[in-house]
Amino acid sequence: MASIRDLKKDINYVLGDIIEAVYIWELTADNKDAQKGDAIIDETIEHFDRLIAKVNDKSVENRSKHLSEVNKELEEVANGLVEKLNKLS
Repeated sequence: MASIRDLKKDINYVLGDIIEAVYIWELTADNKDAQKGDAIIDETIEHFDRLIAKVNDKSVENRSKHLSEVNKELEEVANGLVEKLNKLS
């Protein structure tokens, strides 16, 4: 596992890129159905807050394993959000 700082950066960059992609979709989409995009952005922010809280949780027994699980969860969450974004197109 890389450093905690790198994991936090990964969470920030990956979820930030998803939010940026939603904004781009909203700007380029002909329809004015921005509520679906806003829902994805809200969900992304909720995942961000939850994952950062998990990274900052120092009360876990095996920290290295815990951080690996957070990294795996980030991948799963990002894939799910990208699928939702792709359905909007």
